[in-house]
This record gives sequence, C-alpha cells and structure tokens, in this order.
Amino acid sequence: MSRTIGRLPPLNALRAFVVAGRHLSFSRAAEELNVTPAAVSQQVRQLEDHLGCALFRRATRQLLLTDEGQACLPGLAEGFEKLAEALAAIENLDEGGQLTLSVAPSFAGKWLLPRIDAFAIAHPEIDVRISAAMQVVDFDAEDVDCAIRYGGGDYPGLEVDKLLSESVVPVCSPALLEGGEPLETPGDLRRFTLLHDDGAERDASCPDWAMWLKAAGVEGVDAARGPRFDQSSLVLEAAVLGRGVALAKERLAEADLRAGKLVRLFDLRQPLAFAYYFVCPPRKRGLRRVQAMRAWLLSQAAPGPLDYSI
Repeated sequence: MSRTIGRLPPLNALRAFVVAGRHLSFSRAAEELNVTPAAVSQQVRQLEDHLGCALFRRATRQLLLTDEGQACLPGLAEGFEKLAEALAAIENLDEGGQLTLSVAPSFAGKWLLPRIDAFAIAHPEIDVRISAAMQVVDFDAEDVDCAIRYGGGDYPGLEVDKLLSESVVPVCSPALLEGGEPLETPGDLRRFTLLHDDGAERDASCPDWAMWLKAAGVEGVDAARGPRFDQSSLVLEAAVLGRGVALAKERLAEADLRAGKLVRLFDLRQPLAFAYYFVCPPRKRGLRRVQAMRAWLLSQAAPGPLDYSI
C-alpha cells in the first residue's frame, strides 16, 4: 500500500530507527542523536505502533533487525541521505553561486572594476554580476543582492554601511602641463578648456566650475564654456586625453591619478556631503555571499585621505 506524505510516521521516529538500525544499538544511536537511550527506544516503539509490526528483536545484550526492519531500513537510510543532500544544496547556494551587485556606471568603471579581480581570487565560489545603471535599484522588484549607492546615507528599510567619503579636486593630463601655457594657479584656468560633469549623481555640496572658481576667488573666467558630459567617467576620460581641466570626484579619479594619467592641480580638495554606501535588504544581509562582498568592500575602502605618491 502506498503512503502519502500526510500518512508518513513522524520524522523523529524514522530518524531514530535509521540510526539505531545502523548501529544495532540504542545507546550508540542516543550518542549520535544527543538524546538518551530511553528516548531512542520510545521513538522506535512509536514507529512500531504506527506500522503495526516490530522492527527490532531484543535479544540478550544484542539488538537485531526483524524481517520488516531489514526490508525498510535501506530505503529509509537512502531517504535521509537525499534529504541531507537537498539541505546541503541550499547551503552551497548560500555560500557561492551568483551575486548581483548594483552600482552606478562611473563608480563601477573607475573604482570597482580595477579591484574586482581581487574579490574573484579570494572567493572563487562566487560569480559576481555587476548591474551598472543610473536608476536606483528596487530590491523588492529586481533580483539584486546588494548595491553601492552614492548619497546621504539615509536609506530606510535597508542595511547600510558607509564605504567611502568623497571630495572634488581639479585634475588634468600631465601633457597639458607641457603645452607651454602655465597652469600654476586657479587664475591660469582662463587659458584652458573646462570640462563639465552634468551627471545625475550630484549633490548640493558638489561644486560646478562657477561655484569652484568663486570659492577660489578667481574672476575673469567664463565658467560656462567647455564640453559637458552626463557621466563622471566620461569627464575623466576627456581629461586623460588632454581635452581640458576637470573637476573630478577624487575616488573615481584615484586609479588614473595613481597611474600618472592625471595630476591634481593647485593642491585643493573640497569635501562633499555625499558618500558611497554599501546597502542591502535585511533578508539578504545573512547570505554568506553578501557578507563576503560587504567585508571585501569595507577592506578596500581607504581609511583616510588618498596619497598618490605611493
């Protein structure tokens, strides 16, 4: 007679029988299950009552399987092995698999991608999928594990860790300094092309050229002239190519500054109110792959001002 799941004996009773049948000992089964021998005996008796037959013959100082016990033990043992494999598959999925990280294109290209190989080496079991988009991810509607956001840090309903502060510095290609025109003071900018960042990721504390020149006390410079770009990474690429001088987010320009593709001008740095934050929904925070990415990003975040002399 076939049995439906609803008519199966209690799982604890089945487990007690399988372990006792493997050891042919209630005492050794009790040690493995971390219960008392009496508890194992009670569970087996409950199973025997449910099935209407004896599963063990209790001889002097010996426990033997009955024909019924011998008939069902291999299948039940295999069933528990399959159950353990199924649960292990869930654990393995948590440990590795694919992790989707949402991040703005400029931060992905300029800060994250130069470093991400180190994460792959440290965590070969995790396949990282970078979703680079300007739109803020909706964790309830999209299959995204975590994100890096640029903002004020107030993200209700999300787990939040601050990664990096940001500041703005004027930068240009070293080749621009070798062109014959001096570029030693902010006033010298009147002879150079200004590159403008019209990207969506701006905040009130992030100056445009008009604000920066006014704060530097510079007059006589047309702050509106020069090409405009809708992503910070494009502004940096134009500066690397020697197309002009840019007001750059320092974290995004870090790799180009360290490589000597860009140089800071005038030793001026203006801190910004916005910063970069690691965020994830609470339901994702406990996943090992998310924990691994969070810990790695925090380790990569510089603790203080950047030093490009290294």
